[in-house]
Amino acid sequence: MFSPLEDDEHAGIISALPQGNQFMGLRQYQGMWMHHRTVSAVIKFQRRFTPRPSGGGGDVLLATPPKCGTTWVKALSFATMARTAYPPSGGDHLLLRLNPHECVPSMEGLFEAGKEAQLAALPSPRLMQHALLPPSLAHNPDCKIVYVCREPKDMMVSLWHFTKAIVTSGGRTYPFSDALEWTCEGKSPHGPFWDHLLGYWRASKATPERVLFLKYEEMLADQVGTTRELARFLGVPFTAAEEAAGLPLDIAKLCSIDTMRGLDANKTGKSGQFFKFPNESFFRKGVVGDWVNHMTPEMAREVDAIVEEKLRGSGLTFTS
Repeated sequence: MFSPLEDDEHAGIISALPQGNQFMGLRQYQGMWMHHRTVSAVIKFQRRFTPRPSGGGGDVLLATPPKCGTTWVKALSFATMARTAYPPSGGDHLLLRLNPHECVPSMEGLFEAGKEAQLAALPSPRLMQHALLPPSLAHNPDCKIVYVCREPKDMMVSLWHFTKAIVTSGGRTYPFSDALEWTCEGKSPHGPFWDHLLGYWRASKATPERVLFLKYEEMLADQVGTTRELARFLGVPFTAAEEAAGLPLDIAKLCSIDTMRGLDANKTGKSGQFFKFPNESFFRKGVVGDWVNHMTPEMAREVDAIVEEKLRGSGLTFTS
């Protein structure tokens, strides 16, 4: 646990930070907008986290921003890495009875609660998630990072649906136009989203053996291929016998949004670090192109223009 003095120190740091979206309680820390309680968790993480040496198994860190496939990549990574202990076709697989967020811990939640000692009990390589990992960790030989991004317009729509319950509490309204404005200004949770994207994109180009950069749309188009790519990157490629037995397909089916949405574990209960969200809210649609149902052509052009400007020259592009 953390001392009252440390908590007081964090409170002083947080109170002095620029304040953004008041409905979401956002503060700007190290150039990124995040919930004020997340700031404390990030400070603790940066001061205290020590990667497990690769000789002892190392760490696998999932660094996906909100509403870009976090739940899905947690399920895929867990099922791939734990396939010996939990065969994907087995009727007692953990993912059949637990939400993926219960199988892969969030480091923000553990550090904020003073429970980071639980990380020591995880088997090697440790599988963990932290949405605000500094891309500099890509240079640490003891870490492998999996990053998933999503077409920005779809990301905005998904994030709006997900956060409406928080922002509209107390009778406030939260039209999509507000979410669009805040995101385009870079003042959405974990924004500016383009800085987040570019940090990991560049890290993946500099150290591809340590950072796997995935696009949600490409994952959805080839789920079995993505499962194979993920297994290779994590150092646990499928053997010829596993391929012949159809394990990549079994894992892709087990972790698909249709399968996950239909499980009792994901229809009931709640998950979350600072806010408790219904488990079913993590499986809304998961489709490509839903933005057309929420944006006018003018809105879409505005987002596309910002994305083109911010990503220009990087080699990173999106197809609407």
